[in-house]
Amino acid sequence: MTEPETGATFDLANLRAIDVHTHVHRSVRAATTAESDRSMTDMAKYFKTEAKSYTVDELAAYYREQRMAAVTFTIDIKDKPEHPHAPSNEEIAERARANADVIIPFASVDPARGAEGVAWARRLISEHGVRGFKFHPTAQHFQPNDPVAYPLYEVISEAGLPALFHTGQTGAGAGTRGGGGLRLRYSNPIYLDDVAVDFPDLTIIMAHPSFPWQEEALSVALHKPRAYIDLSGWSPKYFPPILVQYANTLLKDKVLFGTDFPVLTPERWLTDLEKTAIRDEIKPGLFKDNAVRVLGLA
Repeated sequence: MTEPETGATFDLANLRAIDVHTHVHRSVRAATTAESDRSMTDMAKYFKTEAKSYTVDELAAYYREQRMAAVTFTIDIKDKPEHPHAPSNEEIAERARANADVIIPFASVDPARGAEGVAWARRLISEHGVRGFKFHPTAQHFQPNDPVAYPLYEVISEAGLPALFHTGQTGAGAGTRGGGGLRLRYSNPIYLDDVAVDFPDLTIIMAHPSFPWQEEALSVALHKPRAYIDLSGWSPKYFPPILVQYANTLLKDKVLFGTDFPVLTPERWLTDLEKTAIRDEIKPGLFKDNAVRVLGLA
């Protein structure tokens, strides 16, 4: 399959879904996947899946075959040495332009970077065209309502872009000594209620079924008009009943299809969705229409 021309746009009518949560772990400059695959071994063990990493171009080829678009990103952690195979925010944005028919680039900036990170975020928006930002409070060691992150939120809100936050338990560090030093409490979604109050025009996406704080996430999404939930990181057959109940009713316009690819594939996610009580009339919004609205793709 030939690569689309840079500047290609979405053919929304031809897309059957938009996956709002995928990861890329390997730069296009990396010659092999061996080392980056080893760095994913613990995560793959947690999800009982293959430890495989993708470049943006490989991700695009995969999702193009699926007739899906994908939001993708890496995770920036200030004090963690940069993995030699990891793509930068700039590379993700660059390769997204070359695959603009299927890839939506998000950036990641650790709030611990302070003013330097705020300036970086502005450049990523104005010079590189990123379409949103990903935060992982547990991996980045911050509480989302900590004022240290507020200058970043101001930049993102002013640009009219969404901010996607990991919530709930994480596969990162799971089963390792001391959980890899990662503190789960940072990813309680109730902290995002403060963010939604202090930045009422910021679109907030709470990633994943938020175990063990599912009801907190549902409450925030119900109460705050610009708060949404992506359903990535879990096989749908394990969704808690209360999440299915609200996805079918009061939050049908606020749930988003997401996989957490590559640890979960869209094939597996969609197959397992058929084992749930999610109603057929909900699926067009879940798969695509809600994301089109939230991401400003219309």
